[in-house]
Amino acid sequence: MAIDSGDPGLVADYVLSLDAAGRKTVAAALPAHLPVVRGSAAPGDETWIDPMRVAGAGTISGAAATVAWLNRRDFQDRRHEAPDATPILVRVLSARPPAWQADFATRAALRLPGRTRGSHRRSGDAGALALAMLRHTGVTPPEHDPLVVEWAARPPTPDRLRRDPLLGHLLPRLFEAEGVGRALRDEHGDRSASAAWLTALTTLAGEGGIDRDLLLDGCVRRSLRGGPVVGLRFFARLHERLEPTYDEVRERVPAYLRLLPAAPGSVADLALRHLRRLAELGPEDVGEAVRALLPRPERRLVTAGLAWLDEYARDRHAGLDAFAPALADAFRCPSADVQGRAVRLAVTHAGQFGPEGVAAVRAGARVLPRDLAETLAAAFGGDAHAGVRREHDGFVPVPLPAPRPLAPLPPAPRTAADLADLPHRDDWQAMERWLAAVVRLHGEDPGGLATALAGRTTRRAGTGGPRHEIEAYSEVIAALIAEGPADRAAAPPVDRLAGESVERLTGGPADWPADEPVDQLVDRPEGPSQGLSGESLDGGVSSLAGRSRLPAPHLFLLRRWAEVRDGLREGALPPFLLAEPTEPTGHLDPAELVARLESYERAGVQAMPADLQQALLRLPRAVPPEVVARARVLTSAAGRAAAHWMDSARPEPLTTLDWPDEGSGALVPRVQAAATGLPLIDLLFAGPELHPGEEHGGCLSWWPYVMPSDREVVAQHYLPHLRARERVGPDEALALAAAGGPPGEGVALVLAHVVADRVRDGAPERRAGPVVELAARGALDGAGLGRQLGRLLRRGWCKPGPALETLEAAAALGAYRQVWEVVTGLLETFLPGPEERPAARHAQVLTFALRAARWAGARGAVPRVAEAAARRASNNFVREARRLHTHLT
Repeated sequence: MAIDSGDPGLVADYVLSLDAAGRKTVAAALPAHLPVVRGSAAPGDETWIDPMRVAGAGTISGAAATVAWLNRRDFQDRRHEAPDATPILVRVLSARPPAWQADFATRAALRLPGRTRGSHRRSGDAGALALAMLRHTGVTPPEHDPLVVEWAARPPTPDRLRRDPLLGHLLPRLFEAEGVGRALRDEHGDRSASAAWLTALTTLAGEGGIDRDLLLDGCVRRSLRGGPVVGLRFFARLHERLEPTYDEVRERVPAYLRLLPAAPGSVADLALRHLRRLAELGPEDVGEAVRALLPRPERRLVTAGLAWLDEYARDRHAGLDAFAPALADAFRCPSADVQGRAVRLAVTHAGQFGPEGVAAVRAGARVLPRDLAETLAAAFGGDAHAGVRREHDGFVPVPLPAPRPLAPLPPAPRTAADLADLPHRDDWQAMERWLAAVVRLHGEDPGGLATALAGRTTRRAGTGGPRHEIEAYSEVIAALIAEGPADRAAAPPVDRLAGESVERLTGGPADWPADEPVDQLVDRPEGPSQGLSGESLDGGVSSLAGRSRLPAPHLFLLRRWAEVRDGLREGALPPFLLAEPTEPTGHLDPAELVARLESYERAGVQAMPADLQQALLRLPRAVPPEVVARARVLTSAAGRAAAHWMDSARPEPLTTLDWPDEGSGALVPRVQAAATGLPLIDLLFAGPELHPGEEHGGCLSWWPYVMPSDREVVAQHYLPHLRARERVGPDEALALAAAGGPPGEGVALVLAHVVADRVRDGAPERRAGPVVELAARGALDGAGLGRQLGRLLRRGWCKPGPALETLEAAAALGAYRQVWEVVTGLLETFLPGPEERPAARHAQVLTFALRAARWAGARGAVPRVAEAAARRASNNFVREARRLHTHLT
């Protein structure tokens, strides 16, 4: 028998060959045969099901009875998948009269039950048969949600959907039928997928085959109905894949506004994002949106509402009473950060609240933490936390001071007598003024200058010698001038450094003579004078250029003094120096430099290379356009170099620090900058060489004034000397604070070392000075300083005690908010990780951090503190972490 063969196709051929009487006979026998065929099948054998379904579909007379037969429970409980028999069933049913087929299709659709996840079967599926018969007959589908869900559960390709006769009937119902969202919740619309609703719908919408408004309105309408977020996920994705235009969003503003107060967070985010695209929202719409967002529990939405309210208040300066209840709701947000934002906004715009608004804000303040409530009470009146005991450690906050005023440069010496009494042992300003005056007076009053310097040389005899090489060079210069021109003329000729290339700056060949190679920085040895390190002060290019242990800033200073010495010997000194500073920071006014270069050109004077390069380094980063225009008119190589530097050639260095693994290797500072072709400048804009016990010439405090517009580069050159015997201290850090240029990791590390270095200066207030100065100038990267301090403490280069003393001193001087920023960076790099064992010094830092947080009124979790507080151990470290975490959150 055909049914026993297990082949539904063979059964279909058989029933289609029967006449009416034969079909009636088979139909009557089928119910009794069902237990027989089921009982004779082996356990797990389901091959009898589809033949029995086909037999009933082809022989049972009534459409309702046929639907009932095909939906018998005996045929639904499948354990194994089988080939889809739907095409065979359609072939059999198609032999029935058209009206019967239409009746069957409608009844089969209405018989479909609600779909549950995982209930679909590829074979024997009533949903597939109902859809197939609806397509075959062309009958209008009945309004039945499970039918739409069955249609949705089979993702189409764009081509299949384009040809689907059910598209026009069921697409509008896709957004109305219950269960569609759950059925499609896992579809991500992967463009590489062969079949997906998101791809098919957006493709047809792009072609014009589907009305975009139908899809967009359907997505918004479905979202407005609400429900679990999983049921709305597909519609939100479809909405975004359609990429609504500006005009399409503007047409749906009321609907988007209705989504804000109660839609799931992801849907409200979507609506908010599109509303914020619109520039012409009226105050009523903005007000409705803000009032909808502020009471929500989600931090991101409340934050967005606060930002929008802040913009509204700043733009319109309107009354805010209507927003006061919603703002009070924002105070209830569980996020301490959001609470703080809401309080800051209220305080900022306190003047825009009337009596009713003030009352509403005061009422909402009852849920705020103590510090925030007191901040609010200061602006809105009232006593937010009467009777609450305030923890107090004696700290009294004071305002952050103004930047430290710098004394103006003293007037330049005008006579030889003035110069004779000028000290120049340690003060960079005095040394600069002395050198500039020597050059100027050598041309104006050579005899008086020689007399004055001869007397000075006599007075200095037997005083113990120079303290550093710059002072030694100045003594050589003084001796040469005192000798007079005749004695200098008898000395052997000296080749000046004149071959430094300025082609990169001027765009053409230099007009300076090229007597020496570019890498020769001072000329050849000539005399017996000795510096502190034993090198010949009359030594030249090879002697100084070969000193690989000499830092670039000190080499630059030596070159400038050697250049003046050489000019004396050659009788080629200019009438004045280009690089004499005009500001106490070491800066040189650009207009003054242009005027000096103009004077050089009128007199036919050639600039000295090191003097020109020092002048360029002393220019501020921003040069007025009118000064640049004056410089472009200059014709000399020096003038063209200055113009190009002012216009576009100043290097923009990139600086980094390479920290070694803890306990091994040395810190490596790195400086990278485009070459200028000026070797002294290029040497300064290269990473410092690191050598143990490296010399620095005793002039560390001068370096910021060599490069007053590039403090980060100076800091990088300082790094090898942080732990030297004569090391970087508060004075050098203060000079960096007053200098220009963006600070980076180098400045932060120098500052961190000064903060923790009790050896160099025992007074915490002095060590705190650079921190407060940078904070006052708005240039302190507090978190960056803290991270570098944490690295120093981790490596044992310093101890927490002095560092915390300095930070407390900085807070007492008015930088208490910046000190908390420092502490956050310190905690990030200093606290032990999950696999590390804490020590007493870690608990010590946490104890101080809690005090700093209270001073600053800090709120908001710090990740490393939260991790430490979550540890199961019970020790001082964990207890202090929990105290701080509790306070912050």
